[in-house]
Amino acid sequence: MKKLLEKLIRLRNRNFRFDENITTSVVIQFAYTQSIALLRGMKTLFYLKKPNGLMLGANVSFFNISKTKWGRFVRLGNNVYVSGLGKKGVQFGDNVSIGAFSRIVVSTSLNNIGEGITIGNDVGIGEFAYLGGAGGLEIGDECIVGQYLSCHPENHIYQDITTSIRHQGVSRKGINIGKNCWIGSKVTILDGVKIGDGSIIAAGSVVTKSFQENSIIGGVPAKLLKTRNHEQENHFSNLLCRESL
Repeated sequence: MKKLLEKLIRLRNRNFRFDENITTSVVIQFAYTQSIALLRGMKTLFYLKKPNGLMLGANVSFFNISKTKWGRFVRLGNNVYVSGLGKKGVQFGDNVSIGAFSRIVVSTSLNNIGEGITIGNDVGIGEFAYLGGAGGLEIGDECIVGQYLSCHPENHIYQDITTSIRHQGVSRKGINIGKNCWIGSKVTILDGVKIGDGSIIAAGSVVTKSFQENSIIGGVPAKLLKTRNHEQENHFSNLLCRESL
């Protein structure tokens, strides 16, 4: 049974292999929970949507599901909420996993709906994430993300001190996270930020500006700590030297 399950799981994760210490009892429990999740995914047939191996935890809910699309073997944990209210809605790639109690919300208002949210293939996001899509949010392929990720592609306009902030409207630039990024837990990313491919964001960071590919960043607000290759380290060192002249 363990070998059969390994083959099935490799359809979603080609490198998967059960740990040698996993018992038959654990395998049976795992198979049961995954089977229930697949059965829950079948309910999307009532909305004339093809499940494609969609796995749903308990109490997963959708709003405006007609604007929500998913690839193969997408998994949404318990109590996940997905709102496709937006111009482009929500798009999940293949093999996406969203942790329990997360909220994927393009818009919260009917008078100024937002752009959309696109999540690439093989992306894993931990529990309690909040992904907003008002100004547009894109997450590239193969990103791995810890718990409590918070993305806010929208800002309130506040310059007029004679008018309440809530009545001054919003500005939107969007957020773009490149491919193959590792984002630690409790990271907040604000509007207008672009994160280059292969970057790493330390846990607890608040990202307020953009960074090039292969950057390792952290802090509040986040700053460049180092890079993943010496070529870029030399490039940034040269820039710092020029600024000091």
